Amino acid sequence: MLPAATISDADTRSDFPINLSATKHKLKRLYISPPVSTAMKSPITRSTTSLSPLTIFIFLVLVHISIVGADAFDSLRIRREISGKWPMFDCPQCMDKKEQANANSLAVGNHKVEKDIDIIVTYTDTSGAIKIRTVKSKDLSASWVWKNPIDDNQSKAEDSKPETRFEHSNPHSSNEHADINEQPHKTSSLTHPAKHKRRALRQERRDRRTAELIQVSQKMMTQMEEAAIERAKTFDTSVKGRYGIWRKEYESPNSDSTVKLMRDQIIMAKAYASIAKAKNETVIYDSLMKHSKRSQQAIEKATFDSELAPSAVDRAKEMGHILSLAKDQFYDCIIMARKLRVMLQSTEANVDEVKKKSASLTQLAAKTLPKPLHCLPLVLTTDYFLLTDKDVKIPDKRFLEDPSLYHYAIFSDNVLATSVVVNSTVLHAKEPEKHVFHIVTDKLNFAAMKMWFLVNHPEGSTIEVQNVDDFTWLNASYCPVLRQLESSRMREYYFKAHQTSSLTAGSDNLKYRNPKYLSMLNHLRFYLPEVYPKLDKILFLDDDIVVQKDLTPLWNVDLQGMVNGAVETCKESFHRFDKYLNFSNPKIADNFEPNACGWAFGMNMFDLKEWKKRDITGIYHGWQNMNEERTLWKLGTLPPGLITFYNLTHPLERSWHVLGLGYDPALNQTEIENAAVVHYNGNYKPWLDLAISKYRSYWSRYVKFDNPYLQMCNINSFMLS
Repeated sequence: MLPAATISDADTRSDFPINLSATKHKLKRLYISPPVSTAMKSPITRSTTSLSPLTIFIFLVLVHISIVGADAFDSLRIRREISGKWPMFDCPQCMDKKEQANANSLAVGNHKVEKDIDIIVTYTDTSGAIKIRTVKSKDLSASWVWKNPIDDNQSKAEDSKPETRFEHSNPHSSNEHADINEQPHKTSSLTHPAKHKRRALRQERRDRRTAELIQVSQKMMTQMEEAAIERAKTFDTSVKGRYGIWRKEYESPNSDSTVKLMRDQIIMAKAYASIAKAKNETVIYDSLMKHSKRSQQAIEKATFDSELAPSAVDRAKEMGHILSLAKDQFYDCIIMARKLRVMLQSTEANVDEVKKKSASLTQLAAKTLPKPLHCLPLVLTTDYFLLTDKDVKIPDKRFLEDPSLYHYAIFSDNVLATSVVVNSTVLHAKEPEKHVFHIVTDKLNFAAMKMWFLVNHPEGSTIEVQNVDDFTWLNASYCPVLRQLESSRMREYYFKAHQTSSLTAGSDNLKYRNPKYLSMLNHLRFYLPEVYPKLDKILFLDDDIVVQKDLTPLWNVDLQGMVNGAVETCKESFHRFDKYLNFSNPKIADNFEPNACGWAFGMNMFDLKEWKKRDITGIYHGWQNMNEERTLWKLGTLPPGLITFYNLTHPLERSWHVLGLGYDPALNQTEIENAAVVHYNGNYKPWLDLAISKYRSYWSRYVKFDNPYLQMCNINSFMLS
């Protein structure tokens, strides 16, 4: 092998220049030395020992001439290939022969060379010095890539060169030219098949993963669309309120921010005025009091900003200015906290006093009958006593005692309220002729109640009106509650409020001094088997309810051996036994569960057979005797009802009976409209001025305002609207 220093530039150009990438060394240029035959190598080796210098020189000149000739030939071939001409291989057959020759000499793609080639490598070591190293071609691994820089330059030139159409003057046919032009230009830059396989596998994995992601995305999109469609079906488009308080169009028309600001300013002005007066600062004291009065006059009775006078904003600005001056002069954290604490205590005392007065006035208004409703029974009673015996119709006794019919029990002294219960029930009944109403009233209103249903008898139904005083068996010796009501201690308890010196004194028990607790009509519900001995089932209705659906399905409800069918009223911790009963008494604590769910009177289905079998009336009498001192519960009918029917009540669905229209203005409107019975339990009865206006229409729609008796007493839609 020749030393690397004797290789000329022409030699390096005529050989196969190759660019290699290395991982451990920075390779600059690599040259493959020309292969030298053994025949040539031997003389050279021998000449070093026996031949003369002249012979050696001539031999070197011949070798050099042959190398230069080969270099010139290869340069001419390369230039022709770059210019797109095929002088030596201008036909497909010749070109195939060339490729076969190249493949036989070098297997570049497989990195297999027929002859071992010495490769001179120049590189820079870690110290920066340039070094030369010889590498055998067979020592290279299969991952090395053989590249020809001439072919790279040619491919770059062809990419940058615009598409050009060549016309050949070669005598070959046009088909041959087309075949030659269509065949791609083959370079000597080849890739190992293993690398091709890895690329193909990576691309296959990418395509498969892309297809999976597209499929998952389409599936998720389909699920989202289906879910959106389902939500759209159940979406409630009704406007339930205003949202987005930060948006101008959703500002609440009932905003009260300015009203609250002005009231807070008045409170602060009074506090600073008190401090100013203590320090004899009369000027600022007078200014604070003057602006307080002006702000109070601007507010008047306004509860929302829309109700304020136009000058209210100016008054607030003026008050803010004077408060800033007072703050700069008098503000002291400890003194201000003390003043505000005193004002808070005084305000709380005033609130408690107002609450007591409000409770007293509410109870007074609840038990006071309006003048038009007081007029109605008087007029009816007068006309009733003017009737002859022929005009008074007596209902058929067979209907009154037929257990196959639908029987209702209504105990009331209110003529108009009772008429609404009967009218609403008959109006929604599918078979009105099968409905029988048993009405019991007191002696004072018996004639009026009788006269009303003689004149306004619902078509098809049967109505019986009775006087509670005609029940001779209901006396003090049999009924404990009647004996208690007639006692002097009970009367003193009931009428204690009349002996007080002020309106608020003794108001704690004012609720239980309502006249209805003195009436035996309120306790008659515990004697249903005695009042109606021939009946098996009866539906008890209060006079402050309204029927909105047919109630006949209630007779088909299986009470499962229970006596009472009622709707439970417990919600979380409300309306449970501990709310009505005194669990500090061992008689109550040992027999009942404080968290037991309560239920309501107003619409109750009673199984009178089970009633008699279990002696419910006897249980009621026993507990009433133990509560003579009112130590177990206060007065009323619900606490003894909870005790008497404990573990004997079957819960009905809530839609049968919706309560709270007499005290709760925040009931669900949909529940009210879908209920079979709505109940105005509480003080705000629909026939009083106290009634909640938005609930009154459910009751007033069943009042016949064109009735002559109602017109005579000025009971009209304007009064009950």
